[in-house]
Amino acid sequence: MSGTDTNAAGAHLGMFVWALIVGASFPAVGLLSEGLPPLLLTAMRFAIAALAMLPMTWRAGAALPGPAGMLLYAVMGLCLAGFFGIMFWAAHRVTALSMSALFVSMPLLAYGLGRMLGVEPRAGRLLAILALGAFGALALAVAQTGGNLAELRFGWAEAAFFAGCIASALYPVLSKWGLARGLLSKSAAVRTFWSLAVGGLLIAVVGIFAEPVAAMARMDLGDVLLVAYLGVFSSGVTFWLMQRGTGALTPGAVTAYSYLVPFVSMLVLFVTRPAAIGWHWLPGSLLVIAAIALLLRGGAAKRAGPARQGA
Repeated sequence: MSGTDTNAAGAHLGMFVWALIVGASFPAVGLLSEGLPPLLLTAMRFAIAALAMLPMTWRAGAALPGPAGMLLYAVMGLCLAGFFGIMFWAAHRVTALSMSALFVSMPLLAYGLGRMLGVEPRAGRLLAILALGAFGALALAVAQTGGNLAELRFGWAEAAFFAGCIASALYPVLSKWGLARGLLSKSAAVRTFWSLAVGGLLIAVVGIFAEPVAAMARMDLGDVLLVAYLGVFSSGVTFWLMQRGTGALTPGAVTAYSYLVPFVSMLVLFVTRPAAIGWHWLPGSLLVIAAIALLLRGGAAKRAGPARQGA
């Protein structure tokens, strides 16, 4: 097996772990105390994540990025900060069903943005897989509400969250674009560190002027521990895994694993509330599993093709 094959297989495995972490962390955002400033919370989360990535970055022997690279890292960091800042803000304003329905659009958005920037090849099969996964993830979101479609609505808060989803979808696209042009480091840890550090600094500056800094004093120990967990795992580790995946896969394939997020959240629900298990979860689960299986099968076929040619 060549190095490229290993990277691709490892990227798929890493993104599976990514989905497990994000799926387990997604419900935790709503546990934060209400009234905390979302931009400053995001800056705190990014600072913790960047510090967690610092040892790996140091071992990679990272040099200071050039002006073009630093500018790209800043834009990438703002994409991350935009999504998480809006998610914190929307946690108590957008229903779980509406948030899930908008979130599952991210892989299709990444595919479209990747096509626009020339980092995503035309692939009708991948587009069909993304659509299949989107239907499955949306079905899981509906099942979580017990079929209560009244929770599905679209207003200004939902529009803001959708803008955050666009920003999140743009992150792997810009990463792939920067890698192709040699503007970003080849180390996933270095790319993760700089995008988090620069983005966190910029969002902190905005938060200091736009939000009441004194409100951060309302954080209790539970809030601090929760933000620390989200910083280390749901930001640092997950975006390092995403950067690893971006180096070997296309943005659409990387973000397709977000379809597993509601599936993992469903498993968490079953563990905490076994009585919630029912047949209404089955259609969405099967569609999501089928989409990921087709994605993995397609990746395996691509790796097997060059191996047969070299035999």
